[in-house]
Amino acid sequence: MELSFRNRVVVVTGAAGGFGSAIARTFAAAGAHVVVSDIDSAGAEKLAADLPSAIAVTTDVTDADAMRSLVETAESAFGGIDVMVNNAGVPHRTAALVDLDVETVDQQLAVNVRSVFLGCKYAVPALRRRGGGVVVNVASIAAKRPRPGLTIYNATKGAVITLTRGLAAEVGPDVRVNAVNPVISETGFVKSFTGADDLPDDLRESWVAGIPMARTATAQDVAHSILYLASDQAGFLTGVCLDVDGGRSIQ
Repeated sequence: MELSFRNRVVVVTGAAGGFGSAIARTFAAAGAHVVVSDIDSAGAEKLAADLPSAIAVTTDVTDADAMRSLVETAESAFGGIDVMVNNAGVPHRTAALVDLDVETVDQQLAVNVRSVFLGCKYAVPALRRRGGGVVVNVASIAAKRPRPGLTIYNATKGAVITLTRGLAAEVGPDVRVNAVNPVISETGFVKSFTGADDLPDDLRESWVAGIPMARTATAQDVAHSILYLASDQAGFLTGVCLDVDGGRSIQ
């Protein structure tokens, strides 16, 4: 089954990171025009230059004006948008909730929740101007199977799941809203969680022991799942929060 996005316009936030770059490349390979959005200007420009049809937009996803401008820039460059992928997010170092400082919590709420709200707020009208489209949000299986030490991160991803379902009920039938819930992956998030460049062997073994597929997620696992949820073949799916977790949620 070929999932074609030929001549469709896809906006990806946090696109310079591990998940984001894989998502952008996967949509580009399917024929899409891609708007590469990231606060990392150099990373966004480098990725966009490597794609067949793409532009880079430096974006602070927590800023309302910046997110409005992102959507307007996409419409100006390509004539509209068809898919909005709210991928930008940030973890925090593992710590008990009572030991977290307020600034860390504020950052978690701003990047992981406010940005998704803003992305949806400005994308939905643009999708409707195009005749309809799809929003896909990146949540986490941590919202459903939380681990100690990441309580605020888990809570922000729970908010994304609830936002996804609630918005899906509001904006159908012309706009579909779905999410993916990835399990831990060995991307740049690992260093933010653990402080190490690579996942320590003992921690990897502990986490993988709870995953029936016996491995962590890859960026491509996530990208392919998002591609499907955004495709015409998933045209009757909305409010779906797909567990991309190798079975972690059933353990």
